[in-house]
Amino acid sequence: MADSMVDARGLIRTFDDGTGVRGVDISVARAEIHALVGLNGAGKSTLMRLLLGMLRPTAGTITIAGRSPADTDWATVGHLVDYPLAYSELTSRQNLTLGARLHGVTPHQIASMVEAVIAELHLTQYADRRAGKLSLGNRQRLGLASALQHDPAFIVLDEPTNGLDPSGVILLREALLRRAGNGAAVLVSSHHLDEVARIADRISVMNAGRIIGALDPQGIDIERAFFDLVYSDDVAA
Repeated sequence: MADSMVDARGLIRTFDDGTGVRGVDISVARAEIHALVGLNGAGKSTLMRLLLGMLRPTAGTITIAGRSPADTDWATVGHLVDYPLAYSELTSRQNLTLGARLHGVTPHQIASMVEAVIAELHLTQYADRRAGKLSLGNRQRLGLASALQHDPAFIVLDEPTNGLDPSGVILLREALLRRAGNGAAVLVSSHHLDEVARIADRISVMNAGRIIGALDPQGIDIERAFFDLVYSDDVAA
């Protein structure tokens, strides 16, 4: 794909229970939000872990900004997969400061960067509260803040709206649109078809470890189109 930030071809990684990824091709362009949708067990999280180097594929290739995972500058990547990682005994601000350091942000930039993302995701009143005392939704906001604060070139978010209230969903939506507008490549998975349709440039449907088709983000009945694709694929299997 032209101007591709991420390109994966023929990815295979399966598990003993039959789940996994089977021959997936996927790309994410710069300045694009590419959404993955599928039922539980479709392989979305496994695919994201493969792209992030958390799992190794049995077969297939991955390039990020033209580099193999072994040569990728992971400081330019931001991700939230599974649960937000935070040290319970540290405050939100301290967790974000640590995350910025781990992403190679220069010391003189850290404070302003942390304060900016705290304001962006409306975490100001929780900035000095220990992460272990945060509600599920605010802990999710903290995880998203850590993934986004260093303005990564490639963003991977697995079910990022989990635990968020409507205001948090809107804040996330705006944050992702801003970053894509500034050139970031965004890959996001979600069960909420109506929400991804608001922001996605492309929507790929996964089922049984494969990408089986695409949905039009501007489609009139996107939910019905999704279930029709999955049903047709199950029948043909």
